[in-house]
Amino acid sequence: GWIPAIPTVITQPPNTVTESVMGADMKLMMMQSMMMTNPWSLRDMMSMMVAKKKAVEGLTFDEVVESMDLRANLLNMMKVGHNTPHNVIAGITGEPTPRLEFINYCDVLTMRQVLDYVPEFSAFVPCRISVLEDANGDIWLMTLDWDVRWLDTSPNPNKISPELRELAITVRENLESIMEAGANGDL
Repeated sequence: GWIPAIPTVITQPPNTVTESVMGADMKLMMMQSMMMTNPWSLRDMMSMMVAKKKAVEGLTFDEVVESMDLRANLLNMMKVGHNTPHNVIAGITGEPTPRLEFINYCDVLTMRQVLDYVPEFSAFVPCRISVLEDANGDIWLMTLDWDVRWLDTSPNPNKISPELRELAITVRENLESIMEAGANGDL
């Protein structure tokens, strides 16, 4: 029978990009093979990969964002970006569009440690929370659910250090707290 290879511990200098383990064709084949057994729709898969909260009724969009900013400040998460694509869309189409904003927060010292370990994670940072108005006029807050605790079951010895794991968990908890504050209008 097939016996999986036992990974060896790999050390590399900080902030070193790793060679890709497979080409685009191989990655496509692997993902297609995995999808053959997946009963979920694209909507279900995306929903599973994000943490989301619905803002309480009566809050304005600006109150949600203000509450998020205040909580982020209390948690020492720096606001490092704020994009308003709904304005761009309305400018192009000349039509109003549901409000959508992306707000980026970051624990920059933890980010640096994560990028020293895996520079490819730069595609996911800084932490972004989207705030959007849905078709019903409800306001939603969403972020990538990058909870590192699922890595604990991996037999691969090349795990993040316990210290970096705890920092990553704290960042994830801080994002949850920021979203909670926004959803509830906590000032």
